[in-house]
Amino acid sequence: MGPLSARLLMQRGRPKSDRLGKIRSLDLSGLELLSEHLDPKLLCRLTQLQELDLSNNQLEALPDNLGLSHLRVLRCANNQLGDVTALCQFPKLEELSLEGNPFLTVSDNLKVSFLLPKLRKVNGKDASSTYSQVENLNRELTSRVTAHWEKFMATLGPEEEAEKAQADFVKSAVRDVRYGPESLSEFTQWRVRVISEELVASSRTQVHEADSPEKPPEAEAAHKPRARLAALKRPDGVPLSLSPSKRVCASPSAQVEGGPVAGSDDGQPLLKLEPLHFLQCHSKNNSPRDLETQLWACAFEPACEEGVTSQTVATCGGEAVCVIDCQTGIVLHKYRSPGEEFFSVAWTALMVVTQAGHKKRWSVLAAAGLRGLVRLLHVRAGFCCGVIRAHKKAIATLCFSPAHETHLFTASYDKRIILWDIGMPNQDYEFQASQLLTLDTTSIPLRLCPVASCPDARLLAGCEGGCCCWDVRLDQPQKRRVCEVEFVFSEGSEASGRRVDGLAFVNEDVVASKGSGQGTICLWSWRQTWGGRGSQSTVAVVLAWLQWSPTELAYFSLSTCPDKGIVLCGDEEGNVWLYDVSNILKQPPALPAAPQAPTQILKWPQPWALGQAVTKTMVNTVVANASFTYLTALTDSNIVAIWGRP
Repeated sequence: MGPLSARLLMQRGRPKSDRLGKIRSLDLSGLELLSEHLDPKLLCRLTQLQELDLSNNQLEALPDNLGLSHLRVLRCANNQLGDVTALCQFPKLEELSLEGNPFLTVSDNLKVSFLLPKLRKVNGKDASSTYSQVENLNRELTSRVTAHWEKFMATLGPEEEAEKAQADFVKSAVRDVRYGPESLSEFTQWRVRVISEELVASSRTQVHEADSPEKPPEAEAAHKPRARLAALKRPDGVPLSLSPSKRVCASPSAQVEGGPVAGSDDGQPLLKLEPLHFLQCHSKNNSPRDLETQLWACAFEPACEEGVTSQTVATCGGEAVCVIDCQTGIVLHKYRSPGEEFFSVAWTALMVVTQAGHKKRWSVLAAAGLRGLVRLLHVRAGFCCGVIRAHKKAIATLCFSPAHETHLFTASYDKRIILWDIGMPNQDYEFQASQLLTLDTTSIPLRLCPVASCPDARLLAGCEGGCCCWDVRLDQPQKRRVCEVEFVFSEGSEASGRRVDGLAFVNEDVVASKGSGQGTICLWSWRQTWGGRGSQSTVAVVLAWLQWSPTELAYFSLSTCPDKGIVLCGDEEGNVWLYDVSNILKQPPALPAAPQAPTQILKWPQPWALGQAVTKTMVNTVVANASFTYLTALTDSNIVAIWGRP
């Protein structure tokens, strides 16, 4: 398709007219238009245009000066747009469609809400919930920029040039003022720059208006106490509403933090944590009365660069997968699949090359459950870009290989573990997965764990019938394999066949595993156990036992924070058990002693919902980010509990 012509516009415009100024609706979809084909000199003649469809083209940007001041409906789905700031030229826009633009992010969605105050619908959905997020973020950013301004101005000497100092302030604010998740950094930095420039402009006005000693309204408002953010806890049991999630609030009388447990090592300091948010974001039909949906798995998004810790967590349960910012409690994205029940989620990060040759980092989230399907979600753009029909029965768990970002293990109730290569997305941003290996199990696999020191060679799995290991090297000829070794954790015939429903590496050697009814978590050495293996059934070299709940109930998943030497596990009372095992990692005991008590137990805070305290629940899984600044616990009562370090 070449440049647009007046004749084409009149052919595709409505009502039919021989004058461009009479056209009110124009369909330019599916013409393979490039950005340079949108001629502002031609389009600005559409003085009465109210509806424009640019879907299914190849637009990477919209020109800044189209002159369509009466536009109320704009459709730009399925293009290559990478920025939305040009939309501010349409101040009367009420409906907007941006679906299928894979390089637009959550930040762009928030920008849209800020730039277009009259917008009612985005991608067919009500825009009001996004507006509330934008208001909260903007209020907090304004408060932080204002505080930074006061601190900055207090350090200036009288001899410093005002113009240069104010320019330096804008740079320092963009660099130093931080709030919200990494996924919103583009939006927050953009708003910080705008707020900073407005502050600088208001201060210049104040200096030049010698006859008006009062502070300008912006500066005056900045000194008022800011309103409490909706993202923070509220007292008195008032239900919070931040669509599409529901919140419950902490009971004022709740025990916020458990103390050291009798018998624990007094030399280990308490891990200071406090409850931040309680969300009902997986409710069936968005019902605030849903306290029954069971939540099963969560995972923190990979950090975008070294030295930066993620605070974005994905959670799953019922028919929904949610992506939540732990700092603000905002649900950044929610994916629903009616009829599904999600059991597991896993992240990977891919470097994708666009049609224009630019490199973009994609965070892809895999989610699976009852229907045996794996859905590959492009979280930033908010759509499902691939479905793998992986198993005929439910998928219990899945995980990506740490050695290959496109290799995905799925474990099913059909007693099979399959290794997939999801590949890289094609030009239509779709995945074509291929099957690499099939691993047969004798019982249902519950947890998957690539061996930390050789993730491309060995895979551990906790199963209903024990802990098993497979050879997953791809240079071996067999594409279907059986268990290579089964590990047991004590001598005797009764040790074999015990369920292992918790499994994770604490470092490259030490593994944490647990079952039900034993009241302990086992720490054992992979290196020593593997080196001393003999028959198919091998007794693990146990380093230590950790005291845990004696419950007979199963499927409480444990997790680890390897950088901090911490083991975590929930229980049937809603508590979170924390173990600092760094001393054991540094110097394992010669012989396993009596079970080590937890360093700390975080008691269930008894949040309020539906006018009453939720006094008891089960914490099915608990996961912390790499720096142990945030901890997310999932319950069987549809509550996501987020804890943070002050």
